[in-house]
Amino acid sequence: MLTLVAVAMLVLVFIALIALTDGAGSGLAAWSTALGAGAVLAMWRGRRRTGPARLLPLLPVVVAAALTATVCVPTVPTARRHPPALPFVATQHWSLATGSRVAVYHYPPANSGTRHPVPFVYLNGGPVRGISVLDHRFLQLLARQGYDVYAYEQAGGGRSDLLPMGQYTISRSVRDLAAFIDRLDAGQVDVLGFSSGGVVLTRALADPSVAARMHRAIVAEPGPMDGPTARITGHKGRESARGLAPAVTGPRSTHVPRYAVAFGLMRLGLLTPDTGLIGQAEGDNAFTAADLGSDTASAYCARDAHRIPAEDTAQNFSFSPAASLRVQQTVKDAPSLAPLLRRSRTPTMLMIAECSSQARQWATAVLADDPAVRRTQLLPGVGHRMWNGLDDNDARAAAVITAFLQDEPAPLPNHPTRDEIPTFLRDRE
Repeated sequence: MLTLVAVAMLVLVFIALIALTDGAGSGLAAWSTALGAGAVLAMWRGRRRTGPARLLPLLPVVVAAALTATVCVPTVPTARRHPPALPFVATQHWSLATGSRVAVYHYPPANSGTRHPVPFVYLNGGPVRGISVLDHRFLQLLARQGYDVYAYEQAGGGRSDLLPMGQYTISRSVRDLAAFIDRLDAGQVDVLGFSSGGVVLTRALADPSVAARMHRAIVAEPGPMDGPTARITGHKGRESARGLAPAVTGPRSTHVPRYAVAFGLMRLGLLTPDTGLIGQAEGDNAFTAADLGSDTASAYCARDAHRIPAEDTAQNFSFSPAASLRVQQTVKDAPSLAPLLRRSRTPTMLMIAECSSQARQWATAVLADDPAVRRTQLLPGVGHRMWNGLDDNDARAAAVITAFLQDEPAPLPNHPTRDEIPTFLRDRE
């Protein structure tokens, strides 16, 4: 029992030193310090013993050394391993004026009849994540309806090149969007921003120099747009499939001691995103779709708990946990966007899901502060992942989008309006 307690204490000291040293030297600084101190203490305890008994106090040190060494040894490549090319669309790489080199996907209009002259740009969620196969299928649907569709994976996500960790900020994401539109060199564009992509788009609407590049904007299921909004706690949409869906299967990096410690301490704020424990590329390579766990289920309605589709393939999945945390922190640190957003003039639509896992106030804050929001569409029967391949959900989401872009009557009631926000929140819709 005393041996087990000693081993546990040494492991806890090691983890505490990992946090104090920010994982310096891949954790070896904490490892050598903890085990060195343990060895000295063990030798002091055995100083009065004779023969082999003098070495007995070292047993917990040896066991703890073996256990904690697993946290210091990489089990995946430490150089970035990009997903392989997709079989149905070419991957282009564009160097933007900001210095970012991003992976770009282009779906030309596939409808020989109706062709819309304004290019359509998609900003996926993440914040630093590859575009899922579900998203690609939805973009193909829009292209079949005559839209000239472009999407790019934000710097550090998917097949895009990494940035130095300190350069991942929400303001950099906005500048990259402006640079991408400039690189298109096709005049104004329509932009759809989903989830964290909706945050980038909202902040772009508050910047007149970026907003001037946009014809129309669609903010779908946005996260918090600034620090004050991020601190809001409120209800979410109708019940999601979180806790109801079968557990996600597949390998998890969090079952490996090295990445369980690294990602766990980062999530708790005890390690910085640019920690010395694991590099950015190694963390990206290690993280798997199963690591998202119940986050995937929370993007679907409770009624869909037992038929949640595969959002992505294992080969295409890419998520940067450290860079995403870094971007999210810059949002939390940002001052109120409301004074700038109130000057927005770009025609905008807000899309909200019935079973959204996002706080309702994140969306209603955009509606309340952006005078250019012309309509709100509350999509019934879907969760945060509004286009998901189930039933006619993709077609319904596309109908809402195309009606707004073509300035046609909305297929759903305009709800909630600004005046309805208090009632909408009170009734917990």
